[in-house]
Order: sequence, then structure tokens, then C-alpha cells
Amino acid sequence: MLSFESLGLNAPLWEAVRDLGYENPTPIQAEVIPMLLESETDLVALAQTGTGKTAAFGLPLLQKTEVDQRKTQGVILSPTRELCLQITRELKNYAKNLPGLGITAVYGGASIRDQARDISRNPQIIVATPGRIKDMIGRGMINLSSIGYCILDEADEMLNMGFYEDIKDILSKTPKDKSTWLFSATMPGEVARIAREFMHQPKEVTVGTKNKATDTVRHEYYTVSGRHRYAALRRLVDAHPGIFSVIFCRTKRDTQRVAEKLIEDGYNAGALHGDLSQNQRDLVMGAFRKKQSQLLVATDVAARGIDVDNITHVIHYQLPDETETYTHRSGRTGRAGKSGVSMVILTRSEMRRVRQIEKIIGQPLVQKELPDGMEICEIQLYHLVSKIRDTEINPAIEGFIPAIRDVLEDLSRDELIQKMVSVEFSRFFEFYNKNSASLSDSPSKSVESSEIGKGQARYFINIGERDGFDWMELKDLLKKELGLGKDDIFHVDVKDGFSFFNTDSVFTPLVMETFRRFSLKGRPIHVEMSTKPREGGKGGFRKNKKKGWKTSGKGGKKTFSKGGSFRQKQKAKKANKAKKGSKGRPGK
Repeated sequence: MLSFESLGLNAPLWEAVRDLGYENPTPIQAEVIPMLLESETDLVALAQTGTGKTAAFGLPLLQKTEVDQRKTQGVILSPTRELCLQITRELKNYAKNLPGLGITAVYGGASIRDQARDISRNPQIIVATPGRIKDMIGRGMINLSSIGYCILDEADEMLNMGFYEDIKDILSKTPKDKSTWLFSATMPGEVARIAREFMHQPKEVTVGTKNKATDTVRHEYYTVSGRHRYAALRRLVDAHPGIFSVIFCRTKRDTQRVAEKLIEDGYNAGALHGDLSQNQRDLVMGAFRKKQSQLLVATDVAARGIDVDNITHVIHYQLPDETETYTHRSGRTGRAGKSGVSMVILTRSEMRRVRQIEKIIGQPLVQKELPDGMEICEIQLYHLVSKIRDTEINPAIEGFIPAIRDVLEDLSRDELIQKMVSVEFSRFFEFYNKNSASLSDSPSKSVESSEIGKGQARYFINIGERDGFDWMELKDLLKKELGLGKDDIFHVDVKDGFSFFNTDSVFTPLVMETFRRFSLKGRPIHVEMSTKPREGGKGGFRKNKKKGWKTSGKGGKKTFSKGGSFRQKQKAKKANKAKKGSKGRPGK
């Protein structure tokens, strides 16, 4: 494996990188860093978001900068304030062993006087948004006449945002003999024009296929009628209890409206769009980075430069106007080798765009049906039980235990479990019992259905993300242990503390026997059959009479039958009591 030291970096730089926890360079870094260190050259590098481009141009720039020369030697242009600040932070981390090297960010939405004061200290490197640096050049606050290096980061996005003329004007104020390094995810015509007009025989580097999305992201789409778009969003969020997601809308108005509705419905969400003040943007992003909010509803422009790790899902509430933007959006997840999911909510009239997206990303979009209400209830119930199991006991409650026992002494063990779980579970059951109708609007018969297909079996397994698994790694484990092929295990759905997967029913005896006494790193691993609900009549949910919830009749009155995955071995007397309105019944 290559190391940063082997790329030709000086000790102060590779030691700083090592201290940050990076051991091996990414493909773009391994290819670009030696090239830029060895010669003075112009460069066009195409690579997707999240591949380590900042270090690819930042480390060579730092090494080539003369620390003892107090003048601006390099300028980096980026499309948004967030990306500008992210680049500045990363460069300062890489330069921690280079005393005397100054790096300053200039961007809109902050005091131009404060930034002018920082510039007056003659930093060697300026990181800037095009609009603000053009303004400061015009006022005589910044002079780029002697810089040696100019970097255009996210060049395609800057041009999509309308900065073409600004970039041309800025570049015209720089020396002709400077080195220009252009980094972009795509290569539209305007980016090519910049390369032709302002670069001299640039070397070209492409990591991966142009525009191609990362292989660590799974792409799915769901078709609904336009009036069900928000309801579909709720189902996708509820079906993934550990979700940490960016939700993309086309307009600022829709972004604010969707975020407000999510908040009203009890979700931790925030909106990010161009109408927010800088202080509001900082508060929203601060809450999202700290995971105080799990859903960030954003416009494409506002989301550029989001530097947040471990985003599990990208949800396209609406597709972007430019199909190429889909790649930028989905690149928010599946970063640094981790897996992610990109989910698109479509109306039938937008189906033609699926083929366009597939052509751009070089991957298929799998058509799926939205999970039904009972499936979501089952997922949420398992999530709740897993959360209770893994909760650390607070020693402060020890003194209250005798009084708590007195209050609960009339309850059996099963009743106590049922009541405890019902506290959280009831709101999901009540909501989805009233909103159980299918939302899918799909004419296709090739849909990857949320129901168990004929001849298929679905299983619950008590390992998930917190055990270090994503859907690809869990599928690999199952293939290895069961000795099955990659197509024999499907619909692998990994949650926080548990997961689901499907096989053809012919493999059920093999699955159950393999995991009957199975352990992983000393931990017992259990696999159970997961029976999904069949579609019922007007009453709503139905399930096998031996297993759990059922409803019947026009009124949809709820009962709880003997046995079942939600209340194991429930006595008939308890079920009748629940039917008559017991406080222990879920939904009350």
C-alpha cells in the first residue's frame, strides 16, 4: 500500500496527515500529489465529491509555498461559504507543522472589513468564493498579480451557479505563467472553455468514469402520485429509524415547507437554503453536524460543501432541474468507503428521467415499493427493543428501585414489557393504522416489492450498523456462512441494531439451521422468520392469526390474537382485556 510519505511529501506534511489519522492516500491523491510535486504544470482532475480532492491539491500547494515570503502565493476558488471554510480548516490542519504559514478565507455573508484586515497580514494562501474575492479585488484589497498557483475547486458547480464571468475576470488578474489546477466532478462545456482559455497544455487525470457515481451507494426510486410525496417521505424516514439524511428539494420555498412539516410531525429536522441569514445557516449546520437534527432539508446550492460524516441516506424529495446534479447530491452519502443509499421520490410523469440518471451514474436505479404501515411498525418495534437492550443503566436510579417495584408489583413480566414498549410504539401503530393505504403509483410489474414474494422468505437477524455492518458487509457474511450465491440473498436492509434479509423459501431450513447456534465474536446471533402483513380489506392491517395484529370489519377495530411477534404467547384473557380498552394495549 502507498503511504503519504512515499508520495514525495516533506516530513512536516505527512506527519500532520498521519496525526489526523490518514494512513493511505485515496486514488486521486495517489495520482495527483506526485504529479504536482514533480513539475510546474496545469492540471484538470475529474473526481467525485468525497474522494479526497482537498488533500490532493492542498498538500502540494502547501509544500510549494515559501513560508518565509509574506505575500499571497496561491488562491483557491470554491463555490460556497461552507466549502470555503471546509477547505480552510483542512489546510490549516495539514499546515500545523509549518509555523509562519498564513491561510485566510474570504466569503460573502461576513464582514468585509474583518476579512480585509486578515488580508492585510499578507497570508500566503487565500481561499475564497468568486463573488467576494472579485469585490475585494475591485476595491484594491487583494492583489493577485504575483501568485504562482490558482486552484478551481468544484469548478462545474461554480459555473452552474453562474460564476463563469466572475471566474474569467478573476483569472484575468493573475499572471499568465502561474500554474492552474482545476478540480471538477463533471466536465460540462463551460469548464472545458475555462481550461482552453486559461490553461496551457494541462495534464488530465480522471479517477473513475466521468460523472459516474460511487459504487458504495445503492440507488432506489419510489413512484407516488404528486399529492402523496410528503407521505412517502415520512414512510421512508420511519422505515429507517437510525437515518441521518440530507433531503433535497428544488426550491427554497419547498425546502422550508417540508422542513416545517417534518418538525410539526415530531422529527428533528432543519432547513438550509439561500433565504437564511448567516447566523441561521450556522445554527442549522451546527445542529446537523452534532446530530441534534437527523434530517437536513436543503436546496442544491445551499448543500454544496457540506462537510458531515456518516450521512446514511440522501433522499431526493424532488429531482434536480439538471440531471447531472443527481451525482453531486448522491455523493453526500457513501463516503470514505462506507455504504449509503440514494432514494428518489418520483411521480409517474418523471419516469423518463430514470434512464437519464442511470446513463450518467453508470448504475441502475432499483424500483421499489414504499413500505406499508405494518412493516414500519414491525421495524420500529424491533428498533425500540434493541434500543432498550443496549441502554446503559444510570446508577442514579438505584435508590428509587424499591419505590418503583412497589408501583409495578401488580404487573407480570410480560405486562411490564408490553406497557414499556407501548409507550413509544403506540404512536406509530395509531398513525399507520389510520394511514395504511398503499401510496405507490407504479404501472410496472418489475417492482422490487415490499411484500414477501411468492416462494420467498424474510428473516430478522440481531446484528446491524452498530456491529460494524452495512448492507454489503452483511450480505457478504450471509453468503459466506450459508454458502449461497450473491443472487440467493436479497433485500438486505440494515438498521441500527438489527437487520432483515430475504432468500427463496427453499433455503429456509438451511438459514435456520446455520444460525441455530451461531455466534460472532462471542456474541450469540439469532435469526427469526419475519412475517410481513398481507393486504387486508377495508379494516386495514391483517396478519397470520397465529402471529400478532389483526383488524376486521368496516370499523377496523383492533384485537390482539394469541401468540405473535409483537407479544409472545399472549394469553387469550389478556387479548380480550386489551380489546375492551386496557391501558396496556398498544394504541392507547
